[in-house]
Amino acid sequence: MEHTEHESAVSARLSRRAVVAVLGAVASGALLGVERVAAAPAAAAPGLDDPAKKEIAMQLVSSAENSSLDWKAQYKYIEDIGDGRGYTAGIIGFCSGTGDMLDLVQLYTDRKPGNVLAKYLPALRRVNGSDSHDGLDPNYPKDWRKAAQDSAFQQAQNDERDRVYFNPAVAQGKTDGLRALGQFTYYDAIVMHGDGDDPTSFRNIRKRALRSAKPPAQGGNETTYLNAFLDARVWAMKQEEAHSDTSRVDTEQRVFLRKGNLDLNTPLDWKVYGDSYHIG
Repeated sequence: MEHTEHESAVSARLSRRAVVAVLGAVASGALLGVERVAAAPAAAAPGLDDPAKKEIAMQLVSSAENSSLDWKAQYKYIEDIGDGRGYTAGIIGFCSGTGDMLDLVQLYTDRKPGNVLAKYLPALRRVNGSDSHDGLDPNYPKDWRKAAQDSAFQQAQNDERDRVYFNPAVAQGKTDGLRALGQFTYYDAIVMHGDGDDPTSFRNIRKRALRSAKPPAQGGNETTYLNAFLDARVWAMKQEEAHSDTSRVDTEQRVFLRKGNLDLNTPLDWKVYGDSYHIG
């Protein structure tokens, strides 16, 4: 059958409308009763409190504190490293002169009265704030190593590490909008410097960084802010001779930052105090 020009034009317009209608129905999910589903947001990269990332953090700190990636072997570690803090011991460097060792032994004793370290609590209270070994020598190191074989003491070390150092660092890092690397830079800083009121404490290192850069949560660039934080950290380390070797920043954390590895993804290669390390 032949169509007039008018009929052909009308037919073409109807065909186009039909196609547009069909496409619109597909786009809206109306065909076949299918509901339109919003695209799922990309999953956020895991923070430092993710178990795999936390294991990396423990290994990184152990490389600097104990020249080993085997952080669990450090439960038994104890020595006076001559930094004015008395005995340094355990997985995070609890010190007899700074109060965290006292808190740890008190926690252990609360959970397990009569343990091998309980008798040292009066001495630990006396030497707190000094480098003295009064009441601790000669047997405290031997008894510490004996206690380190007890899973209850190991768990107490884990719990105090998390309460005093790890959890506060990760929480502040997340508040500042930092990813795993930034959270780690906070953790390593609070491990070394504590979080007191002195100028080289973690909170004051962070305040120093904030004078020159803003973290992501305040609209700043993450890399720029972390460089500012590490600059402030290096300044703090150089204020004390015992901490003046800054390689744990220069040849570890800055290496990851320069590579843009803000999520602290493996593989990781770094140096601390001239020794090379790798996590695959």
